Amino acid sequence: MEAVRHVNSAPVYTIGELAREFDITTRTIRFYEDEGLLAPIREGRKRLYRRRDRARLKLILRGKRLGFTLGEIRETFELYDEAHGESRQLHYYLGVLDEKRQQLKQQRRDIEDALAELEQSYARCQDLLSRQNDEQTG
Repeated sequence: MEAVRHVNSAPVYTIGELAREFDITTRTIRFYEDEGLLAPIREGRKRLYRRRDRARLKLILRGKRLGFTLGEIRETFELYDEAHGESRQLHYYLGVLDEKRQQLKQQRRDIEDALAELEQSYARCQDLLSRQNDEQTG
């Protein structure tokens, strides 16, 4: 996607460009802005989103797909913003990230287990149908 223009030599994107790129509505983007997760540059009624906003939007959408609440996403952004250079905050942020990583790994294991069970059930059903067909034709 090509940025519409540059502000202070940094690319900026319109709300329409981001909506098309991420296949979401402009209303969704405005909602995330209202929630304080995005902070576009304002030129009258026009919104211009910086690279940072684009990256945050990508993280918001990924977080939502993974089951994160907006509160958890906001907290992650806040911790990241506050952690720069502060050892105590960086350690705390690492702890939060580790906890999320462990949750996601557990979810992946649960999904793999559920898929394995579904595959077994599927194979069993196919086997039963095959036997019924053999009995009916035999």
